[in-house]
Amino acid sequence: MKPTLKQPLLALALAALFANTASAADAKNIIFFLGDGMGPSTVTAARIYKYGEDGSLAMDRLERTARIKTYSNDAQTTDSAPSMAAYMTGVKMNNEVISMSANTVATEPGKDANGNLGVNNCAANNGTAAQTILELAKANGKAVGSITTTELTHATPAATFSHICNRNAQYAIAAQTVPGGDSYNAALKDGVDVLMGGGRNHFTPYVAVTNKAGRADGRNLLTELAAKGYTVAATKAEMVAAPNNKKFIGLYSSKSHLEYELDRTATPPKGEGANQPSLAEMTVKAMDILAQNDKGYFLMVEGGRIDHALHGTNAKRALSDTIAFDDAIKAALDKARLTDPTLANTLIVVTADHDHTLAFNGYGKRGSPILDINRNYKDGKPSLDADGNTYTTLVFGNGPNRPNLRTSVDSATALGDAYQQETGVRLASETHGGGDVKLLATGAGAKNFKGTLDNTKVFSLLKSAFGF
Repeated sequence: MKPTLKQPLLALALAALFANTASAADAKNIIFFLGDGMGPSTVTAARIYKYGEDGSLAMDRLERTARIKTYSNDAQTTDSAPSMAAYMTGVKMNNEVISMSANTVATEPGKDANGNLGVNNCAANNGTAAQTILELAKANGKAVGSITTTELTHATPAATFSHICNRNAQYAIAAQTVPGGDSYNAALKDGVDVLMGGGRNHFTPYVAVTNKAGRADGRNLLTELAAKGYTVAATKAEMVAAPNNKKFIGLYSSKSHLEYELDRTATPPKGEGANQPSLAEMTVKAMDILAQNDKGYFLMVEGGRIDHALHGTNAKRALSDTIAFDDAIKAALDKARLTDPTLANTLIVVTADHDHTLAFNGYGKRGSPILDINRNYKDGKPSLDADGNTYTTLVFGNGPNRPNLRTSVDSATALGDAYQQETGVRLASETHGGGDVKLLATGAGAKNFKGTLDNTKVFSLLKSAFGF
């Protein structure tokens, strides 16, 4: 059969159609949600805790799913620094390293003149910076933001905007955010448009009585940021009042992280929680500010305190923070759909940086509180171990609460806010787990997130969604 003129014309038409389809799939905006330490068991337990076995989290409704391998360059079980950096840069790096090349050694930071850990001891020839998706977005004219419930200089947010050989050099990490200042990360161009979290001490000068963990170099980075056009906030009220047409930094704790959600919403709230916004409120405000850029934006949102509660084997706070994280996802979806109903221009990705050792025990009866002692599915009576003692449904592989001799656990104790689940191996603090984690996605470019992926592959998919 002879070829006709129609055949090449048809091929050209199909090629043009596919090209247009690919272009239309490019995301104008990306919101990347990271539940720190939010392994599969934590997601399941949080779902049951809030909505029951047959309920659904907001993240459960995202139609695209993948499985993520999390190992780091030098460890089977990663810490948050290289795992988040792998998402942000596409590079496998060593534990404790923030957005640097694979050959970077995690040199321990030193102490400053006031005895505070966090002095940068990275040698000049110790690795090179690895470009982040946030920096790429900035280079392409987009607005960018990084918000968290941890200190802003903690590993996960730091991996979006800084480069350093050890995650604990937090005073140096803070200095990389001030446009034009000493040690500024120039790849951020005119600066990160939205920054929110805790740890104001890393940005403000040391004061013997009121700010003992402040900066020994005397710099007030918040004053410097204000001089560069940033609105600076310390409370939820100040965040709400901030204009949407200016860059913004909100640091809602004088030192350390934001309060756990369970404590922030307690009556009365504990610590500084009364004046702190929820992660959902932070997310919506960040979207309002970033949306002022008509070229679009990249926003990273971290539910960071999930990880901290798991390290303490305190499942109740971990699950409460997981629900708060999920509420932020729902708020972002609702907000985005107001102007983009089908999410044709917006990609939303939800994942975790690593697992923990949280596990389900026994054959619990459906409908039982997930934090309670295990009750047998046949008759609802308490399940007993080989020695005749009750035990909880949730336990940890390792951590601080391993009694020398097990005794029965009662419901009132197990359901308490501060209860620490029992562990198999006694350690001062529970460790991360090395298992795979989930990734869920929806919107523009979401169809490419599928199968079992190395965490570094996510970076190339984010780039592809942006059309970079």
